[in-house]
Amino acid sequence: MTTPVKHFKHPYISINKKIRDGEPIIAGTGIRVLDIAIRHELMGMSPEDIIIALPHLTFSQVHAALSYYYDYKNEMDKKWKKSIENIEKLKKGRPSIPGEKGWQD
Repeated sequence: MTTPVKHFKHPYISINKKIRDGEPIIAGTGIRVLDIAIRHELMGMSPEDIIIALPHLTFSQVHAALSYYYDYKNEMDKKWKKSIENIEKLKKGRPSIPGEKGWQD
């Protein structure tokens, strides 16, 4: 007789279209998986460093966020790069320094 097994691949991660535009977050926090991935991948922070910076998170939550990121890395990286491109386009069209051409009071 076999025992049914429940599989929880990412139990600390939730996705809700009403929260952060449906981006994956650490459940109950509003912290995006991408926020954790950026700290780890680009800023070189260890999970311990992330816990120090965000003390309301647990190691399990941080590791779950990294696990989710690595499972969906290509998809998440594409979305992130697209958002960076959109920001750059907006910056080009809107000067941020008073006195620059195009500045509006």
